[in-house]
Amino acid sequence: MQKRKLGNSDLKVSAIGLGCMGLSHGYGPATDTQDAITLIRTAVERGVTFFDTAEVYGPFTNEKVVGEALAPLRDQVVIATKFGFDLDPNTGAQRGLNSRPEHIKQVAEASLRRLKTDVIDLFYQHRVDPNVPIEDVAETVKGLIQEGKVKHFGLSEAGVRTIRRAHAVQPVTALQSEYSLWWREPEAEVLPTLEELEIGFVPFSPLGKGFLTGAINASTTFDSTDFRNTVPRFTPGARKANQALVDLLGQIAARKQVTPA
Repeated sequence: MQKRKLGNSDLKVSAIGLGCMGLSHGYGPATDTQDAITLIRTAVERGVTFFDTAEVYGPFTNEKVVGEALAPLRDQVVIATKFGFDLDPNTGAQRGLNSRPEHIKQVAEASLRRLKTDVIDLFYQHRVDPNVPIEDVAETVKGLIQEGKVKHFGLSEAGVRTIRRAHAVQPVTALQSEYSLWWREPEAEVLPTLEELEIGFVPFSPLGKGFLTGAINASTTFDSTDFRNTVPRFTPGARKANQALVDLLGQIAARKQVTPA
């Protein structure tokens, strides 16, 4: 497995990371806990050292699974988690965004407990909160870094202006945004800015939320709890129209004797 450094930081991760969300959230029923732990540990055996979770996945349960799986291997891996949603502490229901400084600190403490660790390697703001200046967010994470509870600051789905403002207060190690062969928007403004500022880029959904694997077609049905039911790109008509891209990937994969993924 190749290793990459994220931006000009000292954070070194495997070139392929494991996004753990789908084990608990978003893609239908949650995976059995023991099966999820086995999968995560198998990924480590295969050279994956970069694991991504968030308090909102589950909610709360995904961090617990990741923490349980990686506790015996903690010194070998990098764990990224995220703050930024306002969740009901009892039901986990989403009540909007919340990146107020006090809330960020509370989320950090709760995530540390669930992850069974004393430090979060990479702490992302999950979504930009229009009600809280990004400078306040960066300053809060800077304080957590000084306290030794967090090592690196990240942003997710942030625009260029937000990235610059945050980076001026606390260097941003990584930006995570959607990027794949069927969603290339970051190429326009975001990637050049990250290159200029020497910030790492972590693409989520690089396989198009499963579509680019070739395992999904216009007639595929999703579980009622699968969020793809609400994504316009996953309407049967859109899937049918985009099938040409998957067919082309399949031809390239066949020539190379690999899977489309």
